Amino acid sequence: MNAQRKPGRIAKKYSQAARLHDLIRILETRYGATVEELVEECQVTRRTIYRDLKAIEEAGYPLISERQDDGQVLYSFITGYSKIPPITFSLEELMTLYLCRGQLEFLQGTPFQDDLEAIFTRIRSSMPPRSVAHLERLAEASAPRFLGFKDYSGQHQLLTDLRQALLKQQQVEIKYRPAKRRKTSYQVDPYTLLFFKNALYLGGYAHNRKALRLFAIERIESLALSSERFEVPEDYSSAALTGAAFGLIDDGASQPVELQFEQEISHLIRERVWHPQQQLEEQADGSLILRFDAAGDKEILSWIYSFIPHVRVLGPESLRQQFIDGMTRGLAFQKREQGV
Repeated sequence: MNAQRKPGRIAKKYSQAARLHDLIRILETRYGATVEELVEECQVTRRTIYRDLKAIEEAGYPLISERQDDGQVLYSFITGYSKIPPITFSLEELMTLYLCRGQLEFLQGTPFQDDLEAIFTRIRSSMPPRSVAHLERLAEASAPRFLGFKDYSGQHQLLTDLRQALLKQQQVEIKYRPAKRRKTSYQVDPYTLLFFKNALYLGGYAHNRKALRLFAIERIESLALSSERFEVPEDYSSAALTGAAFGLIDDGASQPVELQFEQEISHLIRERVWHPQQQLEEQADGSLILRFDAAGDKEILSWIYSFIPHVRVLGPESLRQQFIDGMTRGLAFQKREQGV
């Protein structure tokens, strides 16, 4: 249906590029505008306005829509957007961006990878070809070699919807299947998307659990956007999702962990920070004792096993026994496979 125009008013005839420029100007200089107002201002159809708004959003502008008390939808940009100055980068900063991109190879097949490619396409278009080639060589030289990563290519649309929910603070309903448990439905206020060990996790408030929860993205079978909006609590911190966990999962009370590493690998332990409150104690024989308080036996044990046979669990006793039991089962399985 054609938009109604005031008698005697001549319709504007200009390109989509010029019209988009006008729409952006209108949305930047006002609190917002309805589709009807934009139709009247630009003298085009509602269908054209909707198409233009979609083009503006796809171009990367932070467009949001809010339904008013009278039922009309108001379109606007995120507050303060028009005051943000153009972003420029030094060559050193660009090098850092290229190096960081190399750490995100596990995002292949997701909308985040599409966004990264779009960003770097814009960067490349504004740089001399020799500089681009030099940065690409640096990034290739530092590319990580993963021992394993999760494939999210089959969840492209799910992640696209989740990205919208995170940006626009929309509640979602997810169907989630935990490992070795039945599928469950959750109403979630999505707060944070976490990257951990080449994997993605959604953190947010689960209404049916009345608590913060973490969800592994690969275990979300479906996600539906809700019209309900939410506000992130001012005192929220992503640290609340993991508590005192050594890694990501806080599956028990924090406890004092004490480990001894042989001299052969003590330098590897000394060279890194494994826990924010860790304590190191050098031993006369060249070995090293590491102490820290943390929760999450499974993740702690998984990390300790990577240092076999050069590590000994000194405490707590429950963790020491789990460590011994795990090695015993592993040896028994190895012998069974070999027919010993």
